[in-house]
Amino acid sequence: MDTLFRAARVETLCIDWLDDFTLLYHRSSGITHLLTAPAPEILVALGEAGMTLPALTERLFADFDMPDGDAGALSARLDELVAAGLVEAA
Repeated sequence: MDTLFRAARVETLCIDWLDDFTLLYHRSSGITHLLTAPAPEILVALGEAGMTLPALTERLFADFDMPDGDAGALSARLDELVAAGLVEAA
């Protein structure tokens, strides 16, 4: 069974979109993160309902017209978001 990834609950996040950057304050940890693509897009796509890595990869590649996208790089970004506490893996 594939791992289900979920973004942190919306009420724990304070987000401000700044040109090429996204400023994200994570209330649960008290840490402010400065994110660039594709991290904000990953969080939005996952939402609280969550997705598996294959489903997330398919959605992001379709939404951002990346047919030759690197699934390995996407997996690495997802792992970073999990390590930062912004995404939960279940």
